Amino acid sequence: MRICYVAYPNSLKLRSANAVQTYATLRALKTLAPDTLAIVPRIESGLGAFDGLALHLPRIGIGRLSRVYRSTLWYYAERSAYAWMVLALLTWLRLARRQRFDVIYVREVICALWLALLAPRLTGARVVYEVHDLESRNPSRAKEGWAQPLLHLIDRLTLTRPAALTSLTATFRDMLASTGLRDPCEVAVLPDAYDETRYAPQDCNAARRALGLPDEPTIVYAGLTFAYRGVDLLLNALVDTPGARLILVGGRDAERTALAGQAQRLGIGERVTFIGTQPQDRVPLYLSAADVLVIPDTVTDVTASPLKLFEYMAMERAVVCPDLPALREITGGDGALHVPRGDVAALAAALRTLLDDSALRQTLAQRGRERVAPYTYTWRAARLIAVCERVAQARDRVCINEV
Repeated sequence: MRICYVAYPNSLKLRSANAVQTYATLRALKTLAPDTLAIVPRIESGLGAFDGLALHLPRIGIGRLSRVYRSTLWYYAERSAYAWMVLALLTWLRLARRQRFDVIYVREVICALWLALLAPRLTGARVVYEVHDLESRNPSRAKEGWAQPLLHLIDRLTLTRPAALTSLTATFRDMLASTGLRDPCEVAVLPDAYDETRYAPQDCNAARRALGLPDEPTIVYAGLTFAYRGVDLLLNALVDTPGARLILVGGRDAERTALAGQAQRLGIGERVTFIGTQPQDRVPLYLSAADVLVIPDTVTDVTASPLKLFEYMAMERAVVCPDLPALREITGGDGALHVPRGDVAALAAALRTLLDDSALRQTLAQRGRERVAPYTYTWRAARLIAVCERVAQARDRVCINEV
């Protein structure tokens, strides 16, 4: 059984969660199934993390035309061109080199559309689509009114045409079933994961000494970007969390500037530290220095499976996060302190409670570590392979949710 893994990471240098998850999954997958062919676009010049791990196809930069007319439709066209190049390559490999792949595993919506429609006939491979949300709900979707029927068509085709789907959450799988879009038997749950070689418990005091941080109540939030993550809510909550220091790791320049202005207006500027983007191997040090790690909000809801939740819990620190069923799938409800989404007062109360109760912090942290322990990238890759094996062995639709 041979797998072709097709992705469109938006950074070859791991500057986004999308790229980090793609790279880490692929690295583990290639270790377990070395014959896997991975294909990604060459979207950046210079050396990148995917070099030696994946075959690079050229990027046709149609998306750059959004500088002339701002629209996501340009990116749909760019990814369509990429999908056609993938199809041409796999067809050539089949006909000229007698190299056939049993399953094409794809994790980008427009690529999934074209591959699901054309790949079985052209390449003989069955398609599995890792769906991260409905395109009609995507915050980055095309916004033109006339394009909305197109988005619903994309959803319908990408959710019904592949041989099987994988979903980050059982909550989303159940939503697809409730709307009649897909039999839940044909959807395997494949959550995000963490790198156990990097995210593991470390001594808090040692981490603070290494970073030159004072010994004071410390809250940490870390993310490559702060947009749509509710960090502004966290600043509002900090107003009612006296004596606490908030450290924000990562974010883009414009995001940090805007939040620094908000902190000054709220009168908490002296209690907020902006660290900026850090090397991946340094981020765990900041997480270790925290008393509490917080996720104030998520970009999605039923598909929410943020990498930082897995990484936070793996560090064995108390975690505060929104009360969403998708997140409870990982925390079990007792591996983190859940608060109503968007409720600043509840968020502040949760932070005060944990900062004032070291025993509760320790209990929550230990339970969180236990809950998240299985979700390594090696486990994720093994489950991905099992799904593909089941799909490759079947002639028609196949039940994979128990793989």
